[in-house]
Amino acid sequence: MGKINQNKVDSIVKNILLDYEDNKYINHTDLYNQPDKKAVIDIIEKLFKIIYPGFYSDKIYKIYSLRNNMSAVIEDVIFNLNKQITLVLRYYFTSAEMPDSELEEKAENMTFDFMEKLPQIRKYLETDIQAAYNGDPAAASKAEIILSYPGLYAVSVYRIAHELSVIGVPMISRIMSEYAHSVTGIDIHPGAVIGKYFFIDHGTGVVIGETTVIGEHVKIYQGVTLGGLSTKGGQNLKGVKRHPTIKDNVTIYSNSSILGGDTVIGENVVIGGNTFITESVAKDTRVTIKAQELQFK
Repeated sequence: MGKINQNKVDSIVKNILLDYEDNKYINHTDLYNQPDKKAVIDIIEKLFKIIYPGFYSDKIYKIYSLRNNMSAVIEDVIFNLNKQITLVLRYYFTSAEMPDSELEEKAENMTFDFMEKLPQIRKYLETDIQAAYNGDPAAASKAEIILSYPGLYAVSVYRIAHELSVIGVPMISRIMSEYAHSVTGIDIHPGAVIGKYFFIDHGTGVVIGETTVIGEHVKIYQGVTLGGLSTKGGQNLKGVKRHPTIKDNVTIYSNSSILGGDTVIGENVVIGGNTFITESVAKDTRVTIKAQELQFK
């Protein structure tokens, strides 16, 4: 390999550094007042040890020391989550808007509010595991679901991120949900409201938008989109109900799209695969596409 042209290297470095001097937002270089994505992912992994102690805990520990080990993990999460919430609050608020003492108190309160919800999160996830086991004849055991199903992993991260969203923690909940999206191919916005006994089968390509409301005992398959009709309004649509409402005991088969904030899918509805729905469906209805004609040449 020949010697690299140092003059060209120097020129490229100079031009890139000069490009940092304008006012583009991507030039933001305040490394100290923004959350650490790797730290947030580490918090997810530690929260899984707390939520699923028999499945994600370190195997090197003997069972009689579980209580002490879990106490250490819980304290670790409290410390690091508090640190990340403090950073993200400072990212959004200047010292003039929120003095350090007030910001630190707010971050600590948010941290404790979230940690106190972990038993509730575990209660909901217990129902999600049961729904997966009841709804999938391929499931050999609940342990298999916990350790291998991408749908449960995505829902677990969603339930964590949702509670952070509910108490008003900015950005961190979205980092968590998008990490789960990158791992599983399932995109659940933390702002969505999802009831108990929720099961995503297979899961790849599922999208659940921010203002979606889902009832209990709902089952959806891969490729389902619960989305908005249009995003042309951009930021003007913030806070508007843009995504559908799915009532209890609904099954939505693969690659179906249900769109719009006024769209309500009633109780006990079955939505067939590859359907495109932009209006409400009455309860106890089955929606399917008429069989297409196949041609063989």
